[in-house]
Amino acid sequence: MLEMVRSAILLFFRGKLFADPGQAYTQLAIGILFAALCFVLAVRFAGLPYWLAAIIAGFLGGALQPRLFRDLKYR
Repeated sequence: MLEMVRSAILLFFRGKLFADPGQAYTQLAIGILFAALCFVLAVRFAGLPYWLAAIIAGFLGGALQPRLFRDLKYR
């Protein structure tokens, strides 16, 4: 199991995990920006403490990733 994870990480950083790495990086950036925006909105407008805003933003950003990555093709 650990060997599979290590292999996938190495392929990802070499740019050989996805058929179109540019699309994968774009989708990843969209997810990161969405989570950051949720964090800022939760702190600024909802007045939540940083730790709670981080948990909420992390959950929402993580929940969005399967939707963003559903059409990616792997090698």
